[in-house]
Amino acid sequence: MIEVLAKLGRGPVFLAGEVLECVITFTNPLSASSTSASSEMLAWASAQIHCQFHASENRVALPPSDGSKHDVQAENETVFVPNRGERGQCILSTPPKILFCDLRLDPGESKSYSYCETLPVDGPPSFRGQSVKYVYKLTIGCQRVNSPIKLLRVPFRVLVLHGLKDYQFPQDEAVAPSNPFLEEEEGLKKDSRLADLATELLMVATSRRSLHLYNISNTRGKVGTFCIFKTVYKIGEDVIGTFNFSEGDIPCLQFSVSLQTEESIQEEFQRRRGQPVSFTVHARHQESCLHTAQSSFSLPIPLSSTPGFTTNVVSLKWRLHFEFVTSGASAGTCLVRGSQSEAVTWTGVEQMEVDTFSWDLPIKVLPTNPILASYVSQFSSTNSITI
Repeated sequence: MIEVLAKLGRGPVFLAGEVLECVITFTNPLSASSTSASSEMLAWASAQIHCQFHASENRVALPPSDGSKHDVQAENETVFVPNRGERGQCILSTPPKILFCDLRLDPGESKSYSYCETLPVDGPPSFRGQSVKYVYKLTIGCQRVNSPIKLLRVPFRVLVLHGLKDYQFPQDEAVAPSNPFLEEEEGLKKDSRLADLATELLMVATSRRSLHLYNISNTRGKVGTFCIFKTVYKIGEDVIGTFNFSEGDIPCLQFSVSLQTEESIQEEFQRRRGQPVSFTVHARHQESCLHTAQSSFSLPIPLSSTPGFTTNVVSLKWRLHFEFVTSGASAGTCLVRGSQSEAVTWTGVEQMEVDTFSWDLPIKVLPTNPILASYVSQFSSTNSITI
């Protein structure tokens, strides 16, 4: 028996273009109850990253894929196929890397191997939507002599920040910031600088503030104004906005604001023409605001959500969806006087004519620092199997 343990050192979330590093440890455990211990042999082990794509048959019409040759290989249990047994299509994969050949482990002995691979920048982000899914996995394949291959899959999350692949790092390392007390390999140094660059670009893009004012009105007149200071955010930030109803001609009785994603299938892949768009609500605020001059809301963008993106199959966009309930032709309150002449009691009307209308404000949501997103990731940094 050999235990295989795979551990992602920095966490299970990465930016496209970063280097994924995984330490794979093979151990021949020494059991206290065992009377005779023997060495264990593995013929080989290999690792490969792939992205699996799955689409809902009811919503997405995909062209038939030429996967006959791949299916024949997948049936052979002695061929390393990382996505064997998984649903959907493998749309992206890195070249497989051999970790070792002919490994012998004595009782109680363990050996570790480091697997490093740059995540492709032209792939989609990790996404689990209502119509499609993009799932990234690192698969380690191991085989004993004359035995089927055993697969250890390590799922992880990929965030895509557009513009990173077009950035050219300076050739003169003397002008680049560095720590003279640390010795870094060239690949790790560039990977660290890539993460720092992404953080800087995100900071610049989401820190720009300018006043955006919108008049809220219906067919009968002005209801109020809405103010927001930016429309570009990172996942993990809060969307904050304020309302001013004091200058409105039409009383607003209630409003609600929803933070939503809009998942739409590209026209050539739609199962039926004009099929509806799928919406997902991530946060919502609702408030009764009759006789309220000003109000505000704060909606958090979940760290586990997917930033906006577009592929040849699907497009994901973010928006704020507003719903307003305003008074109709006659509105107000009625006064009921008590037993004493100076006593006045306010009560609400039992029935009131109302009008409702909605409004959508598009916003842009970008990735965040992958280390921050790792804290709330559903994936584990450590996975293991026994073969």
